[in-house]
Amino acid sequence: MAQDTRSTASPFKRLFFALPVSDAQRRDVSQWRRSLALRSGRPVPAANFHITLAFLGNVDAAQVPSVCAAVDQLLLPDKAPRLVLDRLQVWHRAGALVLEAQHTPAPLLQLVYGLQQALLPLGIAVADRTFRPHLTLSRDFHGQPPEASTPPEFFVSARECVLYESRKGAYQPLARWALGDGGAFISPLGSHR
Repeated sequence: MAQDTRSTASPFKRLFFALPVSDAQRRDVSQWRRSLALRSGRPVPAANFHITLAFLGNVDAAQVPSVCAAVDQLLLPDKAPRLVLDRLQVWHRAGALVLEAQHTPAPLLQLVYGLQQALLPLGIAVADRTFRPHLTLSRDFHGQPPEASTPPEFFVSARECVLYESRKGAYQPLARWALGDGGAFISPLGSHR
């Protein structure tokens, strides 16, 4: 395990790239989750629903502009990848109840790989795990997946990739990039240029 060599005085941000979930999708997933009548775990607030692409962990705040510039150089998908969250699973090791995608579109895999490669020159190594697109429904979950009266089938059209900062249990978007229509940079939500 790598040690954190930054000075303790150096400000940092806990960052990750993700696909946001629309308000309508949040409502639908939240309503479906309620129908499960969960008796274990801590439900993730619907406002925090997302699909993680790459978790960066603690990054020096001064590196955020370089992270954004690296993503600006990526060849992003020219069509918005469409993902179907259609399997309810428990990730026992993580203690999480998740909605997973049985199939991952190739453009989404390419995006994840591109993000990983773009960050390497900055000294930011993304955890070396197989990408499993998912949406976390509940943390500290133990036991088997609950029975669902309606099977899950939630369609996520990945129209943008967002760099988020995790701060005090809330996720703040720092920058966004369009997926589809040329993959243009949408907005910095804070200056990085």
